[in-house]
Amino acid sequence: MTSSFGGINTALTALYAQRRALDVAGQNIANANTEGYTRQRVNMQAQAGSITPAMNAKTDGLGTGVAVTGVQRMRDEYAENRARIEHGNSAYLANQTQSYSAIEDTFAEPSATALQSQLQDMWGTWSDVANNKQLAATRSTLIQQSSTVADGLNGAHDTLAGQFGESRAQLAAYADEVNATAKGVAQLNDSIVRAKATGIAVNELEDQRESQVMHLSELTGAITSMRPNGSMDVFIGGSTLVSEFTTRSMEVSGAVRLDEQNTDPMTLRWADTKTALSAGGTMGAMADTMTKIIPLISDALDSVARNLASSVNTKHVAGYGVDGSTGNDFFVSRVPGDPITAGNIKVGITNPDQVAVSSTDPMLIVPPATSGSLDNDVADSIADVGNLVTGPDREYQAMIGQLGVSSQAASRRNDIQATVTEQVDAERESESGVNLDEEMTNLLTYQRGYEAASRVLTTIDSMLDQLINRTGLVGR
Repeated sequence: MTSSFGGINTALTALYAQRRALDVAGQNIANANTEGYTRQRVNMQAQAGSITPAMNAKTDGLGTGVAVTGVQRMRDEYAENRARIEHGNSAYLANQTQSYSAIEDTFAEPSATALQSQLQDMWGTWSDVANNKQLAATRSTLIQQSSTVADGLNGAHDTLAGQFGESRAQLAAYADEVNATAKGVAQLNDSIVRAKATGIAVNELEDQRESQVMHLSELTGAITSMRPNGSMDVFIGGSTLVSEFTTRSMEVSGAVRLDEQNTDPMTLRWADTKTALSAGGTMGAMADTMTKIIPLISDALDSVARNLASSVNTKHVAGYGVDGSTGNDFFVSRVPGDPITAGNIKVGITNPDQVAVSSTDPMLIVPPATSGSLDNDVADSIADVGNLVTGPDREYQAMIGQLGVSSQAASRRNDIQATVTEQVDAERESESGVNLDEEMTNLLTYQRGYEAASRVLTTIDSMLDQLINRTGLVGR
């Protein structure tokens, strides 16, 4: 049944609703620069009057005011899901580009001090030996220049190995970080579900969860799925990382050093099942760098070292030094018996007189030959190795060329992906970001609504005062 005091309640609900809206607008303004904050909006709904007939009861059909039905987070779930995917792709390509850049810095081609230049200087020194075979100083220079080439190969391998080791340690640290973040997401799931069950607003908790999940997406390329109760599941490579309130852990196993990669490959895997997981994002790029990119470059560099040793040794073994020595390998392994690699190659000749320059044994020449009477066929032939189509120089150039192409392709993909990610973020920001101009407009709107509701109360109070205190008073 309607009451003369019903208007007071209607105005009071308006005061409550406008005040709540003012509070929310103030919260938006306060967090305009807060990372990960999502703007909020008050949803209001008119309260209907009684529509159920009853004995001795009637209604004038008017509503009973306004009610706040909730405070909505302005998030587009589709845009959020796409943003996680794009941020994961962007993180992957950014790390891969960085890895390629570091590898290119290792070789520093082209430059006057890079390996290609050192090889050319070595072949030039072999030519000098052929032209001045009688000079011990020239042969000594050859040994030093060849040692520089071997050291360049050693240094390149060691730098690649160092990059592998650093990436391995960082990947393990990231795995620990992912495990800790996943537990944080599970705890927030629990808090959100409990709060929603009791009718408590959870917008700020959901913002915290969104930030942590985005971090997981950047690290691992994680994607998500919402449950009806408000909790969020997180998946990596199709496998569950967070399932409502429970989590799984990941770990890094296998090779700690680059030289161990072929025998005990580095693996990113689940701690419970020990099965490999396919991650994206930063960790996926690091895993690919350690299992594909660095080993591929290292193997190619080893092939160059073997080609160099084989090309030179084949000719050097058949030649004779000034002292009559023969059958000596010019390049050898630092570890006797091990195959030659970029990491262990070194010059095996320490005595300049043992550098093979001639195809003729000086001991068979009568009278005994001098260094000036020996031919220079072997030294001249070795000097031509640098021009061979199948020689180490061409193989090294092909390796550097392929590295440059791969690096450039990764860089271009990274630039394109960065633009896509920026566009997605702009779309997200237009939906969830705080616009101060819009919030100031809302403040004025809600303020005027609050003032109008207050005026209604004042008017009703005046009417009731007239009715109660002054009705029937005549002549006063």
